[in-house]
Amino acid sequence: MVVDGATRAYLHDMNETIDLTSSAAARVAAIAAKQAKPAILRLSVEGGGCSGFQYKFGLAETVEADDSVAVRDGVRLVVDSVSLDLVQGAAVDYVESLGGSAFKVTNPNAASGCGCGSSFSV
Repeated sequence: MVVDGATRAYLHDMNETIDLTSSAAARVAAIAAKQAKPAILRLSVEGGGCSGFQYKFGLAETVEADDSVAVRDGVRLVVDSVSLDLVQGAAVDYVESLGGSAFKVTNPNAASGCGCGSSFSV
């Protein structure tokens, strides 16, 4: 990743803090290629869901100044500084099953979660 000096000061290496699996990286790359967008997956945490907090995923156009960045196979996972406190140590995976396919977060900070796997409490 190439960034200017001012931006570099705000980027943090998340490889020790959060993990993007190869499966998730491959899926992001495929989606980004189809949409002709950069291979940047944004993970954020919002209030709501059945357990208090919910994960939100989306493709990002750029890396923001307060984002932390993890890179796997050329794909970037970005998390804002507020959300990072709630997902530190987590792994983002992409799973396919008979019930469907989805990005899944394995979060060691979550005290409990809901059946759908998209919300959690701390």
